[in-house]
Order: sequence, then C-alpha cells, then structure tokens
Amino acid sequence: MPLFKRYQERILIRVLFMFLALSVSSFFLVKGWYSQLMLMLPVVIVLLVDFYNFHRKAQQEVEQFVESIHYRDFSRYFDVKEAPLELQSLRQGFNEINTTFKTVSREKETQFQYLQKILELINTGILSYEHRSGEIGWMNESFKNMLGVPYLKTINSLERRDANLYKEILNIRPGENKIVSLTKDKNVYKALMAATAFQTEGKVYKLVAFQDVNEALDETEAKAWQRLLSVMTHEIMNSVAPISSLAETMLNRLQESARLLVGQPGALEDLELGIGTIRKRSEGLLKFAETYRNLNKITTLSLKKIYARDLFEAMHVLMEPTLVQKNIEMDILLSDTDLAIEVDTNLLEQVLINLVVNAIDAVKERAEPLITLSASTAPSGRPVIKVSDNGMGMSPEVMDNIFIPFFSTKKTGSGIGLSLCKQIMLLHKGNIQVQSVEGVGSSFILQF
Repeated sequence: MPLFKRYQERILIRVLFMFLALSVSSFFLVKGWYSQLMLMLPVVIVLLVDFYNFHRKAQQEVEQFVESIHYRDFSRYFDVKEAPLELQSLRQGFNEINTTFKTVSREKETQFQYLQKILELINTGILSYEHRSGEIGWMNESFKNMLGVPYLKTINSLERRDANLYKEILNIRPGENKIVSLTKDKNVYKALMAATAFQTEGKVYKLVAFQDVNEALDETEAKAWQRLLSVMTHEIMNSVAPISSLAETMLNRLQESARLLVGQPGALEDLELGIGTIRKRSEGLLKFAETYRNLNKITTLSLKKIYARDLFEAMHVLMEPTLVQKNIEMDILLSDTDLAIEVDTNLLEQVLINLVVNAIDAVKERAEPLITLSASTAPSGRPVIKVSDNGMGMSPEVMDNIFIPFFSTKKTGSGIGLSLCKQIMLLHKGNIQVQSVEGVGSSFILQF
C-alpha cells in the first residue's frame, strides 16, 4: 500500500541520517579530530533517541491495532490528524484495514442473517451439535415446534424428553436417511431423518434434519387402500351378483316343480334350505362389498363455515336418547364460543357420530361413564376438535392398527368406521390422531 511505503521511506531516511552521522564520527575518530568528534556525538545521540521514540510509537500503534483485530473491534478509529506526522500514514493504513474488515464482517453477518431467516421459514427441522461435547450449535424453530422443545443446551438433554429419538440421532451416520417416530403433546407422527457432518475450527459438528412425512404417508396409504378396495369390490360384486341371481331363479323353479317331489318332502326341504342359504350369504356378501365401497365414494367436499358450538349442539341432540338410555354423561367444552371451522358438515358429523358411538362402547363398563367433546385453537392457529372418554383405553398395538380398513376390536365391528373418519379428515387437508392409556381412557383429535 502507498501509505505503508511512506512509512517505510521515513524509516529509511532515519537510517540514512544515522549512517551518515556514524560515518562522519568514525572519520573524525580515525583522523584524531576529537574536537569535531565531540560536536558530532550530540547529533548521533539525538538521532538515536529520535529513532527509538519513532520505533516505540510505531510499536504502540501496532499493538493497539493488533488488539482491535484480536477482539474484532473493527469500529475503532485511529485519529490521523492528531497523530505525529511520521505516524499519520501508519494510522491511515490501519483505518483502511479496519474499514475492509468491517465491510467483510458486515457482509458475512448479512449472509448469516439471510440464511438463518430462510432456515426459520422452511418446514424442515434442523439440529446441529458438536460431536465430542454434545453442545448444541443451532436448532431452528421448525425443530422446536416438531418436538415442543423450547431450548436444548446439549444433545444429551434430549434423552430425558425422548430416549428413542436421542438414540436414533446418535446412531444415524452421515449420508444416511431413516424414518423415525416423533412425539409431541402425546401425539406420535413420522418424520424422515437425514444427517451430515462438517468440520470447522478444529471441531466436528453433526447436522440432523427432520422432515414431517406423516401427511404424505397418510395420503399414500389412503390411495393404496382406495385402489385395493376398488379392485376388491369390483371383483366381489361381479362374482357374487350372478350367484345371487341364479340362486333366486333356481328357488323359483324349484317351487314351481314342487308337485313332482310331493312324495319326497325331505328332499324338497333340503333343496330349499340349501338354495336359500346361498341366496342369503350372497346378499350378505353384496351388502358387505357395498359397505366397503363407501370408502371410495367420498372424493369431493361441500365446504361451509360452521360454529363449533352449533356442531356440538346438533351432536348432543342426536345422541342424547342413547346417552340417557345408557346413563352416560357428555361434557361439552369450548375455549372460544365463536370458534368456526370450514368443513363439509355432513361428513364431519359422520366422523363425530362414529367417534361418539365408539366412545359409548368404550365406557360401557365404567361406573361413571363420561364422554367429552371439546374444541380449541392450536398454537399453530389450526382448529382442533377432541372426542375423549374415560373408557378402558387401548394398547399400543391396537393404536397402530385402528385406522386400517377391516381392523376391529369388536366382535360385531366392520372395521370401516375409523378408516372412513381418516379419509374424511385427509380430504379436509387435516388429520386424525389418537391418544390412549390402558385403564384410563382415549382421545381422538381432529386437526383441520
């Protein structure tokens, strides 16, 4: 830099003057001109003191500059005008370096803030921690919301909240992907976990990302069941309908020719009983297939806004006779009486009917049976309806299967009710979840 060249020039000039003074003094000493030598000694001393002071001041300036760099105090300004003439170029150079550092630091801070805001907006949860100490480097809001965790100091703190997830995070290798179960507010949902690693400042960090795939899995599962049910009902109805028709024709013809079998009443009874059984079972199978075909019929919604209080009132009026007959109490809780939901009313009422009927069956053995309907707004702003009971609850194995078509814990159950509820909620771009503790009760949560 030109500024530092000027500083070097000033040093060079002082060195030249010092060399000339020493050379002249040496010449006088060799010639024995001691009187002239005595006159030169003060000049040499003055030059030495001046050079020493110049060097000391320059060293102090450099120390102050190094200190500002060490503490990243790039806002520090070295006063050029008030500095000695020989140090003005040095201070001006320091100021230019500080300005450059300040610009670079500001650009990096802007980039960091920009990147941080982007990572806060995405729905992917991100967590990074130092591999050796476990200290959390950074986690975004999506990760905090996924687990309901406001703060983590170290990755080891996660073990007390979710031991299984803690083990999965420690065991996953960089570049690996796996599906894991996350728990928030006693709700369990699936997430795709991916990991990578990077090194900075001699430390190794592990970065783990979580993407909620629960809705995608639900949608894929629903489409798979729709295709299965479509094929199944088509084949069953195509096969059974001719059998039922043929059985009815045979029964009619048999009755017309009954006179030919007058002498054999037992044979006639056997034939009538056999053919009647065929027709009865065929009609039952047709009804069975028609019932399950309902899972495929719901494809569009007729949306309108309805108050949760009106929805619950209609449900109470509808179910009151059954509740009174079975001596079951129903509580209705509303955190906001003006809470409104945009839904297909008929379909949502069908969901609530199914859930209440299941709750009635669940509490039938309780001494003080209670069913609770509640509506509130989640922290995310989404409306939530909950149907709870104090029944016998469910085991984890049952909870994993209750939304699968054909699965039922009741001897006379069809296994269609909760599957239908789930498809209706998926059509509403929402979901249905279950919380249950054996011996305590169950809650079905509808999120829109």
